[in-house]
Amino acid sequence: MNVLLGPVFIFTIMPIIPFFLVYFVCVFLKKERKASLLLAMDVTTFFLILSVSVLFNNVFNSKFGFYLILLILLIVVGLIGGAQNRLKGKVDVNRMLRAVWRLAFAGAGIVYIVLFLISFFTYISAI
Repeated sequence: MNVLLGPVFIFTIMPIIPFFLVYFVCVFLKKERKASLLLAMDVTTFFLILSVSVLFNNVFNSKFGFYLILLILLIVVGLIGGAQNRLKGKVDVNRMLRAVWRLAFAGAGIVYIVLFLISFFTYISAI
């Protein structure tokens, strides 16, 4: 079990590593840049969610970070599903989940940068 926890821990601390790793491996194997980029985004989203929840817990001294992210994701699923139902009369679950996952990548990426800078400046000012 420790063999798996080491890379997951490193990828969670630096979520840019799995992004570039997956991207370059897929470009090397498939030769398709767009599909490689989308797959790298999908894989990195998981690590970004873990990183943001840990950073949120550290910055705000709470234990609610992961649950807050899940709550936000559920709200977004409901909003996108409702919009799909109003516009098309039915919900395409695969398309909805893909949209939520890609929005989670963008949102978690921005929040990761902001929380990282906050924690970095807090650490520097404490020295």
